[in-house]
Amino acid sequence: MSDAEALDAADPLAHFRERFALPEGVIYLDGNSLGALPKASVARLAETVSDEWGRGLITSWNAARWVEAPQRIGDKIARLIGAGAGEVIACDSTSVNLFKLLTAALSLNPGRGTILSERGNFPTDVYMMQGIETLTRGAVRAKLVEPENIEAALDDDVAVLLLTQVHYKTGRMHDVAAITARAHAGGALVIWDLSHSAGAVPVDLAAAKADFAVGCGYKYLNGGPGAPAWLYVAKRHQDRVRPALSGWFGHARPFDFTDEYEPAAGIARFLCGTPPVLGLTALECGVDMMIEADMAALRAKSLALGELFATRMAPLCEQYGFALASPADPAVRGSQISYTHRDAYAIMQALIARGVIGDFRAPDILRFGLTPLYLRFADVDRAVTILAEMMASRDWDRPEHRIRAAVT
Repeated sequence: MSDAEALDAADPLAHFRERFALPEGVIYLDGNSLGALPKASVARLAETVSDEWGRGLITSWNAARWVEAPQRIGDKIARLIGAGAGEVIACDSTSVNLFKLLTAALSLNPGRGTILSERGNFPTDVYMMQGIETLTRGAVRAKLVEPENIEAALDDDVAVLLLTQVHYKTGRMHDVAAITARAHAGGALVIWDLSHSAGAVPVDLAAAKADFAVGCGYKYLNGGPGAPAWLYVAKRHQDRVRPALSGWFGHARPFDFTDEYEPAAGIARFLCGTPPVLGLTALECGVDMMIEADMAALRAKSLALGELFATRMAPLCEQYGFALASPADPAVRGSQISYTHRDAYAIMQALIARGVIGDFRAPDILRFGLTPLYLRFADVDRAVTILAEMMASRDWDRPEHRIRAAVT
């Protein structure tokens, strides 16, 4: 038995793999971008479509509890991120939820006009900051600094600090508790983007005294392509905010159909339009499975998968010019590992053609997701073996592998 096979044999999470619909012969290393399909989602969606929608029709808003889904699923996600009941709601997209939270934080910190983030943060986070700057005609300023200069930039004009805990390219992790405390000491509120954290690394928002957080549902939560996102608002802030996006489902009594907006109590005021029932149905299946898994075991396996990957890649770095883009210290690395190479795009396309699915991030990063619920140690071992064979044969250096697709 190989070392990888021995690790798989001792894996306490191994049984989860059978609960995913994984294509034969594919090594999936992109679950940090789109999670694999839970088998339960197929049956549950069929039931929702044929029975609840097909036969129940509009009565299913009550009979099938469709109307409760955002709060119900939000409370389940809360258990994964150290939040309390009534502090998380599943709704809309990450981008829309970022706008809600940024404007909420600004309203709670009058007299300050800067939104601060780091250079290289995920584009939608930065674009939302810039959009608010344009919307307010410069009354609010979007400011980006190098990651190492964040604390120094927390001056008395910073209203809100927006950071992603796990960097989408490198996997580098910020210390949520330490940075939140530093921002609060300077009078700023903090929004954490946990899109690459929830379901992947331990998070304790309550212990960190976090203000706000946001995340998507289609990565480690396995909610499917375009799955609804979620947002977190600490209870101490909820009833102090009148949402800028004041949609009808966020009204205190949406079915009174009054002309005047009155925000609902608590987290429900952060809803906007009609909940996307089919998307929420799939998301709930993914979240339910994630809740079953022990987070300590997930993190331990993630770290072990990363170490195996790094060990196997070391000779290829020396021979073929790969360089580790992720932190060398696994303790400050999320559930992914990334490498740079001048021909990264072509190499990744060639890997995908051979059934090893990772992804490319401009300008030169090959990114590999480490999803402990369904990834095996033998998969990692085999993936690097295929990469080594491909580099030796130069199979990657073919014209078809250099053609840029719309999604990379």
